Amino acid sequence: VQLVESGGGLVQAGGSLRLSCAASGYTGSINPIGWYRQAPGKQREWVAGFTSGGSTNYADSVKGRFTFSRDKNTMYLQMDSLKPEDTAVYYCYVLLLDPPYKYLEVWGQGTLVTVSS
Repeated sequence: VQLVESGGGLVQAGGSLRLSCAASGYTGSINPIGWYRQAPGKQREWVAGFTSGGSTNYADSVKGRFTFSRDKNTMYLQMDSLKPEDTAVYYCYVLLLDPPYKYLEVWGQGTLVTVSS
């Protein structure tokens, strides 16, 4: 089972990108835990996720600019008003819910987002 991410790339400051994350080799249900990112020379940090009540939560650094959503077993991160400090490799993170991978936690391979000033 793999999580396939797409949508990264190079964009100018103020621009937008939409990241997607979908499971390959798995047709069961998922719990889309969230999105993380890792900038060069820095630790991986949480960006967005769902609360237990189903609403979305965001890191202060992206609040109001990023939108986390899902459509069945695909999750998305809409990124608007991008800033150079958003440059990072972005990772999706899910929990598989159905056998034979029930409760298996899976990370995406990462997609690079580069924001030029």
